[in-house]
This record gives sequence, structure tokens and C-alpha cells, in this order.
Amino acid sequence: QVQLVESGGGLVQPGGSLRLSCAASGSIFSIYALGWYRQAPGKQRELVATATPGDSTNYADSVKGRFTISRDNGKNTVYLQMNSLKPEDTAVYYCNAVLKLSRTALYEAYWGHGTQVTVSS
Repeated sequence: QVQLVESGGGLVQPGGSLRLSCAASGSIFSIYALGWYRQAPGKQRELVATATPGDSTNYADSVKGRFTISRDNGKNTVYLQMNSLKPEDTAVYYCNAVLKLSRTALYEAYWGHGTQVTVSS
């Protein structure tokens, strides 16, 4: 059983900052990618940022220069530092992990339950 537990969401004023955390736990053999997605009301879930081996990162154009993703491989944890937040960043943020449970297993995607981020004055 794999669990992804997010924390750090909340209400913040425009221009403010938040830091999201997501810890993966369970019988994990190897994690390939960790990332964050978000879903605003009435919209599809979209990629925010991902981090893959070799410190490779990828960001949505809308958050480049404002958000920073980082991972702690020893703790199976991924972080999302969000600065200069805008009202359009309001969404439920979901943690995603692409991992496998054994040496011979295939990599599969797992999701957290989400954490609400609201940017409003």
C-alpha cells in the first residue's frame, strides 16, 4: 500500500507564498518522478511541476519563475515552493509519484488526496 500525504495548503493573499509538501510512504522500491498537479473548479487537472532523476525539472509556463519544485530522495518527499501567488493559482493541488513496488514491477502513478490552495484578498 502506497500513501502520498500532502500538507501546506491554505489561504494566502495575492503576492504571498506557500510551501507544499508531499511524503510518499509504503512498500516503495524506487521512485522515478515526483510532481504536482492542480485542478481549479470547472477545469481539468493540469501539470504544475515535476522532478525526475538527475535533478531534472519541468514547469507549466504559468508558474515558471514563481514556483520551485524540489525533492528529498532520502525522505521520499517532494516540495513545491510557491511565491508571488496569484488568484488564478487557486486550486486543489495534487501530489503525484511514479514509482514501483519491486525490482521487477512496472512503474505506476499514484496520487495524493489533494490540498486546497486559495489565493484571495
